[in-house]
Amino acid sequence: MPTEKIKRSYRKTKYILYKETLVDFREKFWSFVGSFIGIGTLAYLQSRMLPDSDVLFLIGSFGASSVLIYGIIQSPLAQPRNLIGGHVISAIVGVTVAKFVPDIFWLTAALSVSLSIILMQLTKTLHPPGGATALIAVTGSAQIKNLGYWYVISPVLSGVLILLVVALIFNNMTVNRYYPIHGKYHKFRKKIHKSLNNK
Repeated sequence: MPTEKIKRSYRKTKYILYKETLVDFREKFWSFVGSFIGIGTLAYLQSRMLPDSDVLFLIGSFGASSVLIYGIIQSPLAQPRNLIGGHVISAIVGVTVAKFVPDIFWLTAALSVSLSIILMQLTKTLHPPGGATALIAVTGSAQIKNLGYWYVISPVLSGVLILLVVALIFNNMTVNRYYPIHGKYHKFRKKIHKSLNNK
């Protein structure tokens, strides 16, 4: 029944938001450390490899992704599939729209965000910062626009993979904190913990 599904989704979202607002300073510490290392790594690579450009690793939508993947790690929108798929799909959409409708600014901005939302929904990879990734492809600097589809590879995919690796490390530093929330991952994690405890 659609109504029951909506009610269940609402209860689940309400619980996740409630759980994330509880003040557990150890958990907040790991959120800080993870986001600091993730964004810090991207910023460091940017400053060392191409300091005068905005096209290598660091784009604004990664800040919003960090809120999700380090701060609200139980959210369905923060899971690896959503993180990677949402950004990559949105980047492809943004670059494509910029190529086919390059001169009508209001139309490229609206189309890039709207189409990326629809494609993320269809592929079950909804990740809100993906909308910003699509928008950056059409409103960014000339350097970003000149990248064309390379924008999808770097900064988008390369940056997302760095953020994900850091999230996998720091979101699993304590017993109470685990990421991703996928069931198969939990079984794998429990096996590792058992094998380590038996030694």
